[in-house]
Amino acid sequence: MKKQGILNSHISKILADLGHTDTIVIADIGLPIPKDVPKIDLALTLGIPSFQDVVNIIAEDMVIEKIIIAEELAANNKETSQYLNDRFKGIDIEEISHEQLKILSQRAKVIIRTGEAKPYANCILQSGVNFG
Repeated sequence: MKKQGILNSHISKILADLGHTDTIVIADIGLPIPKDVPKIDLALTLGIPSFQDVVNIIAEDMVIEKIIIAEELAANNKETSQYLNDRFKGIDIEEISHEQLKILSQRAKVIIRTGEAKPYANCILQSGVNFG
């Protein structure tokens, strides 16, 4: 049995298999899931687990070189926007339209669905390289 880190075997395997520039999506309950992208559904009920909880846990175990968010986030969900900007200081955060984010999610290795029920609480995490 694994002693620490991410215990969810599906998420742990995805992170271990990521290469440089591969992406994963952390999504709220409303983001459409493209038919050819695997989904890991963590949603138990509205708000559980939260977007922030899942992002924090993933970020502890993943080398992240870039974050992609919807430009609509700042105006429609200030709390999540502020959280992402604070959490990922020093990492490139790219803003694109929500429609573009949905298109880019089609190339993700996985979409991890949270129980988050706030608008635009989605992000694409791009894998970096751990050469350190």
